[in-house]
Amino acid sequence: QVQLVESGGGLVQPGGSLRLSCAASGIIVSFNAMTWYRQAPGKQRELVATIYSGGTTTYASSVKGRFTISRDNAKNTVYLQMNSLIPDDTAVYYCRNVPYDVWGQGTQVTVSS
Repeated sequence: QVQLVESGGGLVQPGGSLRLSCAASGIIVSFNAMTWYRQAPGKQRELVATIYSGGTTTYASSVKGRFTISRDNAKNTVYLQMNSLIPDDTAVYYCRNVPYDVWGQGTQVTVSS
């Protein structure tokens, strides 16, 4: 059974940083494309970042240069490092395994002073 568990969300001031984690079981993250999505209140879910099995990464234009997706193969975990956060980054962030279309439960990120 494929399971994804996110953690690391919280309340942060504008300009601050957070690192989200997505711990996987039932799959090997380095063998799969893994993605981070986010959904703000009243808005559609948005693709934020992808890391492919070969290590290539892609980003939404709204986060490029501020967010970094990475993985730790030994821990079977995918990360999203978020820097220079702005209020528009406020959302529930979800991890998704692409081939199995499995989603985590989400973690809330709130950027506010």
